[in-house]
Amino acid sequence: MRDPSLVVLRGTLDLLILKALSYGPAHGYAVAEWIERVTGDTLQIEEGSLYPALHRLDERGQIEAEWGVSGTNRRAKYYELTAKGRQALKAESEIWTRYARAVFSALEAPASLKPARV
Repeated sequence: MRDPSLVVLRGTLDLLILKALSYGPAHGYAVAEWIERVTGDTLQIEEGSLYPALHRLDERGQIEAEWGVSGTNRRAKYYELTAKGRQALKAESEIWTRYARAVFSALEAPASLKPARV
C-alpha cells in the first residue's frame, strides 16, 4: 500500500521526468514506470500528475513530443529532452542536490548542535 505522505512536489516531478528522458525518448507510462522503479516504488506517479507535468515541460520547450508506436503495438506519444531541457536538468539537479544535502545535514545533526534555550 502506498504511503499517502509521499507526495511528489511539482518541481520534483518535473526534475524526475527530465532525468528519465535524459536516457532517451520515452512515452509517459514508461517515464512513470522508471520513476517508480528507481525509487523502489516509494514514489508512484499518477496520470493526473504526470500528463500535466509533461504538457508543462513541453510548453517550456524543455521536451518535445511526437507520436509513435509502443512496444505493445499501440499508438503512444513519445517525449524527448531538448537542449533547453538538458540545461534545466543540470541546473535543477544542482539546486535539489544542495537542498537535499542541507536537509540531511539538519536531520543528522548531533545533539551538541541542539537549538539554544532562550
